[in-house]
Amino acid sequence: MSTTTESARKSMPSALTFERHAKCSTTKARASTLHLPHGSVQLPIFMPVATQASLKGLTYEQLRQTGCMLCLNNTYHLGLKPGQEVLDAVGGAHKLQGWDRNLLTDSGGFQMVSLLELATVTEEGVRFLSPHDGSPMLLTPEHSISLQNSIGSDIIMQLDDVIATTSPDHARIKEAMERSVRWLDRCIEAHQYPERQNLFCIIQGGLDLELRKQCCAEMVARDTPGIAIGGLSGGEAKEEFCKVVDTCTGLLPEDKPRYVMGVGYPEDIIVAVALGADMFDCVWPTRTARFGQAIVSSGTLNIRHKEFAQDFGPIDKDCTCACCRPTEQGGLGITRAYMYHVAAKETVGAHLLTIHNVHFLLSLMNAVHQAIREDRYPDFVRQFFSNQYGGDKSKYPEWAVGALRGVGLDLLAD
Repeated sequence: MSTTTESARKSMPSALTFERHAKCSTTKARASTLHLPHGSVQLPIFMPVATQASLKGLTYEQLRQTGCMLCLNNTYHLGLKPGQEVLDAVGGAHKLQGWDRNLLTDSGGFQMVSLLELATVTEEGVRFLSPHDGSPMLLTPEHSISLQNSIGSDIIMQLDDVIATTSPDHARIKEAMERSVRWLDRCIEAHQYPERQNLFCIIQGGLDLELRKQCCAEMVARDTPGIAIGGLSGGEAKEEFCKVVDTCTGLLPEDKPRYVMGVGYPEDIIVAVALGADMFDCVWPTRTARFGQAIVSSGTLNIRHKEFAQDFGPIDKDCTCACCRPTEQGGLGITRAYMYHVAAKETVGAHLLTIHNVHFLLSLMNAVHQAIREDRYPDFVRQFFSNQYGGDKSKYPEWAVGALRGVGLDLLAD
């Protein structure tokens, strides 16, 4: 395949600076800083998802207190409501939601998978029925970029043709990959504000590593400010997920951020960082909070379980979030017993767990960054998995052991 044009090969203006600090001497893990229009972001990073300009369970002041510098909005949803006219009138999503730090917007491509019964994909774009009133709508690369220009996000994503990784239709996967390249060219052409909004391309190709390699070559040639690896976290085996990430990062330039879309489980992130990825996002920490699940260093706790009814310790003794910090240190001093009391019945339960879960993941990424800078990431990973599985190496997932061994880190070694 060769869809590259001379115009597409010209360097795009960039509204970011990618500052590299350190690279792990064993794995492919990198520590860097991404300087964006609304502040600097330390990488690797986890980005909380505020799909409709609202992070479920948190005010934006509470999100600031977690140290978050970059969160997500969704173009598809904001295009439906409040709509482009309102976004233009208010001056963009930062003002609409009262968020003075960085925003990244997903282009709406993922909705081709999640709302497939409502969507039809053609070369022109995606035709779908509005989930609000059933009216027919068309999302094209040009319209997606126009919406994101109105949103004013610091990082915008190309519209891509997304196919579930579990699809058996190889011809359709190849078609989607090639169409995503053509749609990127249309996105580049339509982008009005490259000097203040960074357009990221998205690598597609399903689980076919040759298609992924072809797509990497085409996307790298476009020289966008950042590069995403898309189409994963769709139910594929973890071994296959790791092969795709490892293959793609091996072909991507060292001086650009690498974003693996839709990944949020801590062990997935820890492994993907070792494979050379920098950026991650997922609704999981906020969604799991609404089901009474607290993320801790040993995994997750179902705080609704009766065993916590008389547990007067913090949610996580090692956590410094507003919930776990004692009152004498300016925190709320929330106990597991209180969380057991409110998690099943009261909305405040989901609210408090969301504060904790988001803070936990952001703190984990800070620790990852520091471990890479100090060149002790392999030891960090070993301790992480030991905590997760109670020190029982026989319980370590084979996919993680294999993926890490592929980049020089043997989890099972003494």
